[in-house]
Amino acid sequence: MTINEIMKTNQTTNRCKWMPLAAAGLMVLCALAGAGSARNSDALVNALVKKGILTQNEAEDIQAELGKENTSSNTSPLVLPLGKETNLKLGGFLQANAEFGDVSSFEGRLADGPNALDNRFRLRRARISLSGDFLKQFDFKLEGDFEQGDGINGNRTGFSGTDLYVNYRQYPEANLRLGQFKAPYGLEQLTPDTTLFTAERSLVTDALTPERQVGFQIWGKPLANLWPDRKDFLTYSFGMFNGNGRNISINDGNNFMYAGRLELTPYSDILWNLPAQWRLGLDGLYSRDAASVNLSPVGNLLLQPDGSLLPFTTHSPDERRAWGVDQTFTIGPFGLTAEYLEEHYRPTSSPANFNEFVANGYYVQ
Repeated sequence: MTINEIMKTNQTTNRCKWMPLAAAGLMVLCALAGAGSARNSDALVNALVKKGILTQNEAEDIQAELGKENTSSNTSPLVLPLGKETNLKLGGFLQANAEFGDVSSFEGRLADGPNALDNRFRLRRARISLSGDFLKQFDFKLEGDFEQGDGINGNRTGFSGTDLYVNYRQYPEANLRLGQFKAPYGLEQLTPDTTLFTAERSLVTDALTPERQVGFQIWGKPLANLWPDRKDFLTYSFGMFNGNGRNISINDGNNFMYAGRLELTPYSDILWNLPAQWRLGLDGLYSRDAASVNLSPVGNLLLQPDGSLLPFTTHSPDERRAWGVDQTFTIGPFGLTAEYLEEHYRPTSSPANFNEFVANGYYVQ
């Protein structure tokens, strides 16, 4: 037997002797790969190559297979993160009242009146939400309310949607939002429930703002890139909606409700060593409505003997033109807010079932 034949025989014997160890090593490799430890698996493969148990080609084949397994194990068949900054957030809040004496007397519901309410504990809002962002340029919100005693619709008895939308935010100057959300009209109406200073919004806001609607909106800050230091100087929102209220997927006619809002912040600085800001707002709304559309869920000029307001529903087709102005000045812990809203109602059918009228009101806080 020649020297070369002896060396080949010894290599074959060594490979046979190390086969059980190689099998065990490969089992460890699988375990490490399942645990996501790519660095440790590479080190073990290299060690088997140095021992002569694996050839370099075999090692490369094994590492390629392990790479495929790691890639497939990190991909969920249900949730696919297809872009950077993927985020998912679960939230919610609960607001409750304990009401005694002249319950809701601020609405005119006096104790001896026809619309008096008894002492009660009340779940005002009980909401849960899911929000997040995806594909870098999109964010979304899905929110619903378990408590239906909100004065919006007395026929709802179960969980229903509040904010349900997706928003495209690639350009801060022009965000695009589609779904169900608050129409851009009215400062107090657009203020989130969790940041209100009072338990309820003012009656003028409840009566003269459109609340949540199904539709489309474009909004943004035109100076975001032109003037980054003053990007909040101007903000705009404009949208078109069905105008029928929330959770209603049909339109009362071929006409849409249009609503828009401009906000200016002419002053934002330090005053008397305190942060100070002055903000102005201007709202506009136009809509043509069919008969039997609930335009004011909470109440609008339909006074009861006790002074309370009833929801206002159109008796015949109408045209609405509305506008509002508001201002907010804050300095340190002090704030002064005032808002005025006005809405013109004009019948568009002949004969009309109601006369043209104007509803308006204001609040100062």
